[in-house]
This record gives sequence, structure tokens and C-alpha cells, in this order.
Amino acid sequence: MDLRTTYLGLTLKNPLVPSASPLSRSLDMAKKLEDAGAAALVMYSLFEEELQHDQEVMDDYLNHQTLGHAEAASFLPLHGDLPSRQESYLEQLTRLKQALEIPVIASLNGITPGGWIEHGKALQQAGADALELNVYYIAGDSRVSGAEVERRYIDLLHELRQHVTLPIAMKLSPQFSSVANIISHLERVGANGVSLFNRFYQPDIDIDSLRVTPQLSLSSSADALLAMRWIAMLYGRVKLSLAATGGVHNHEDAVKMLLAGADVVHLCSTLLIHGTGRLAEILRGIEDWLEESPYESIEQLKGTLSQQHAGDASAYARANYLQLLNSYLPAGDG
Repeated sequence: MDLRTTYLGLTLKNPLVPSASPLSRSLDMAKKLEDAGAAALVMYSLFEEELQHDQEVMDDYLNHQTLGHAEAASFLPLHGDLPSRQESYLEQLTRLKQALEIPVIASLNGITPGGWIEHGKALQQAGADALELNVYYIAGDSRVSGAEVERRYIDLLHELRQHVTLPIAMKLSPQFSSVANIISHLERVGANGVSLFNRFYQPDIDIDSLRVTPQLSLSSSADALLAMRWIAMLYGRVKLSLAATGGVHNHEDAVKMLLAGADVVHLCSTLLIHGTGRLAEILRGIEDWLEESPYESIEQLKGTLSQQHAGDASAYARANYLQLLNSYLPAGDG
């Protein structure tokens, strides 16, 4: 069976790509993922807030240490002598590139164009094979319109594209008025792919301490259906690469994404839960399924159940919603 696929212009040996997670912080874990069959690796994210914090701490340190003690200036470390998170990230990228044979995709997470050009250029120079932009932006300001939110994404990509030649994938949330429209705009501005969808982690409220608390909940297979639907509707209507992320836990989930039209399937929660060996299990499951299917390759099956090719195109549209409601039989008194 030919498992090869193309993503962001990269030819991959199969469609399974571990997404940004703590696993890529360890060379040993990264090697285990490659040995398990990973076709590429998305690094953990470099966060804009962390970079800003590093700069603020350094500025505060340098400004306050010399107050009243001018002679102390000669003993202070130079700004470049203390490693920043960007430098640590670039060092890990270099180590991964040296240790792995598969492509390594860097990940930037932020909301403003500010330093992204500098960071993008540095990642390109360090040897990243591609760049994933995770624009994690929650539009909670009532004065900001939907058009302004979309413009933020488009401007950020446009500005970065002027300075970086790397393939760029935009990791998007589903919370756009028109997902297809914003993706079409991003394609015109220079995106090589989109990753659908980013998950916003929701805070919780502790009713005993009366505090808002962070809440980390890993995905389930049910979470994959939203991305599957949009990938199926986008397939054949855009030319950029389509990556499915969030909710893929087994080979059945992965095959569904490919049938819908995904070029690659990102894995995260299932690897954190079951370990790196889970990737090999999913890959074997895909191979076994293909052996029993009428398809001979990933490219042949890709998109065969997209909206464009499905026998009933309404299955992905509003008509499906109506059919589901009318067919549901309530339990108990019903």
C-alpha cells in the first residue's frame, strides 16, 4: 500500500504527524515518534507572551541593578549572555533536525505581528522545514468586529510572508462567521495550508474557593467531527493543504479524516494518553483497513467522501441537521 501524502509541499511517507505538544521537548521522545512511524513532527509552540516576558524581565533586571551602584554595570551579564526562550527553542530545533530524518515543523503561537517576522526568519535560518502559525485569539472585546478579527489573521500572514519563504500553515479555530471565506483569503495572501481546528481551553470555576481555575481537558473522538465536516466541505474548493487536528484517537478517526479530504492527520491527546507507541498502532490500523478497502493508496482514497464527491452532498449541510432531529427517538416517556 502506498501511504505517501503531500503536505505544505513536503512529500511525507504517511499522513500521521504529531502536533505541537510537550513530546517534542525531548529528543528521546521525538526519536520514538519517528521510530513509531511519524511522517513529520510539529514542535511545541513558541509563545509570544513568553518572549515578551523574557524581554521585560531582562530590561527590569538591567535597569534596576545599577541604581546607585554605577560600578556594578561592569559585572552585569551582557543581554545576549542569558539564553532566551527563542534561543532555547532554536537550539532544540537544531537538535531535532540533526537527530531526525523526518521534516520538523516549527510552531509560533501569538496574536500580534510585532516580533513574528524576527522569529520566523530565525526559525527559517535554523532549518525548520515549515512553519505553523497558531493565532490563538479570543475576540472578547465588543468594540472589535468580526472583519477586524479576520484582518488580524490576514495582516499577520501577509507581513510574515514578505520575509519568510518557508511553507506556512495557519492553525485556525472554528469560531469564524465564514470559515471557508477566511481560508480563501489566507490562501490568496500566501498560506500553504490550514490546520483545522485549534481548541480553546476553557477555564472553570471552583465553587468552594470562588476562583476561576485553569482546566485542561484532552480531546475525544467526538471532537474530530467538526474538523471532518469542514475539511469535507473545503476539499476541492481550495488548493492549499488541509490538516485535521483535534480528536483523532484511533485509525478509524484517521481514515475518516482522509476520506473527507485531509492531507495529514495530527495526533496529540492520544499520544499523551497512550504513549508514542500509539502512533504505530494507528498506522497499522490504517494499513489493515486499506488492505480490505478498494483503494491502493492514500492519494486515491483522499477526499472520496468529501462534499464534492459524496453521493449525497446534503450530508454535510443543514439538511443533515434536520434529518437527525426528525429521526431521534427519545428514551423513557417518549
